[in-house]
Amino acid sequence: MSYQVLARKWRPTNFKQMVGQEHVLQALVHALDSQRLHHAYLFTGTRGVGKTTIARILARCLSCDKGITSEPCGQCSACMSIEQGRYVDLIEIDAASRTKVEDMRELLENVQYAPTQGLFKIYLIDEVHMLSGHSFNALLKTLEEPPEHVKFLFATTDPQKLPITILSRCLQFNLKNMTPEKIVSHLKFVLSQEQVQSEEAALWALARGADGSMRDALSLTDQAIAYTQGDLQEAPVSAMLGTVDQKKVYRLLNMLVARDPKALLNVVSDLAEFAPDYAAVLEIIVSVFHRVAVEQAVPGVTDNSQGDQ
Repeated sequence: MSYQVLARKWRPTNFKQMVGQEHVLQALVHALDSQRLHHAYLFTGTRGVGKTTIARILARCLSCDKGITSEPCGQCSACMSIEQGRYVDLIEIDAASRTKVEDMRELLENVQYAPTQGLFKIYLIDEVHMLSGHSFNALLKTLEEPPEHVKFLFATTDPQKLPITILSRCLQFNLKNMTPEKIVSHLKFVLSQEQVQSEEAALWALARGADGSMRDALSLTDQAIAYTQGDLQEAPVSAMLGTVDQKKVYRLLNMLVARDPKALLNVVSDLAEFAPDYAAVLEIIVSVFHRVAVEQAVPGVTDNSQGDQ
């Protein structure tokens, strides 16, 4: 059996498995439970925060054989078909590769026809901002007065590029970047299930490297497992990421506080062996000084967002 990358293997299949985005999930769950459904949903946010995943889960909620529900069964033919990417009433389009107005007209020709299996015919358009101006114009009339059996799910990393006429006809949900704490917590769970040894400092390094994206965090973890042969330690993970080992920066600051120039220069020499990005080192130092200053001014206010509390 071929290996499945962590980002795909651990992709959520229902709302309960989602990490973060509670403000979006709560609104969708309440709408589904009360059957107050809009005809067009727009999910925005940076890469890897769950836009397309939430759209697919919503499609499953609308298509499940047990009816409209916030908890799809995951066992019926509709749920299984959506998971395998072969559900006939879920039309998934990558707007980046189908930008022409002819593509949009061809797509909308079949809108008036009733769904084949489910209650709704669902159009999931990823990176919708890539559509041309003429494509948006072709979509506009259908979006304004869609048939009752049609739902539109849009995902984009750049909502500013969408015409205001499109935005005004959608329910818009802005997804937040993942905090390092949530990423580390999820990585701990995933690695325990995968039976991979890890050091917490290495997970914090991966979380910082992911820059708010859970998918990037899982992809980097895959890379780190291969790089370290399944034993995630901070030093090799930092070397793989090309980032500076935070312990070295803290040692440098300790020598500075101790006013020990000889030891300070030794730490700088150790640091230089790894050919670091010195701008990044200075950025970490400034960040640490800022956090220390805040903690001194307001004791107890510092959070653990950098894993160094």
